[in-house]
Amino acid sequence: MTNLELRLTEMLQPAVDALGFELLGVEFIRAGNHSTLRVYIDHENGISVDNCADVSHQVGAILDVEDPISTEYSLEVSSPGMDRPLFTVEHFAKVVNETVSVKLNVPQDGRRNFKGTLVEVEGDMININVDNQVFSILIDNVQKAHLVARFD
Repeated sequence: MTNLELRLTEMLQPAVDALGFELLGVEFIRAGNHSTLRVYIDHENGISVDNCADVSHQVGAILDVEDPISTEYSLEVSSPGMDRPLFTVEHFAKVVNETVSVKLNVPQDGRRNFKGTLVEVEGDMININVDNQVFSILIDNVQKAHLVARFD
């Protein structure tokens, strides 16, 4: 996550918690005047459109007051969906033995993209099996990661 995304997560966490939801993470996608701030929430009973609207209203009010983003952007509040984004060590630990897709900030072993089975999480490292080769990746080097949806 970027410094802005970390700051936004810290800023929004208490409000999302107070509404009874889990803040999975935030993504800020820069695209000039069409940038998007995406806030992912979850709950053990699932997420409805009304839940997203409630969180959007609360988060929007905080963002209006704090004004942490100097450019125009759209706010989206979303459930994690089938291709659940992975932001923290705990998120990765929940999906061991599942297929994940990971994009790195800095290339490792000559590549930035890895898609394979998450073998294990050790401290701040994740081990991914890609075509029978295991890669150990520092979580701090992960730019974006998500669970790969299965349709069995």
